[in-house]
Amino acid sequence: MIELRYFARLREQVGLDAEAIEPTAGATIAELRAFLRARGEPWAHALAPEQRILVALNQEMARPETLVADGDEVAFFPPVTGG
Repeated sequence: MIELRYFARLREQVGLDAEAIEPTAGATIAELRAFLRARGEPWAHALAPEQRILVALNQEMARPETLVADGDEVAFFPPVTGG
């Protein structure tokens, strides 16, 4: 299983803070995001390509081409600014 976590506005948009899904062999972060969008609303809007979203894999920043494996934790969150 892959543990998905949603933070900040994404948590509010999808109505979940976490969920577990079965991994697809050899899937990348970009493919995982597309899979979630294909579920329809609210994921389609929250994870749309034009939405600026950061992703962490096992608590380290990940790129779209990063591979996801069984047992991983993937966190989605909006960019944070400080002042």
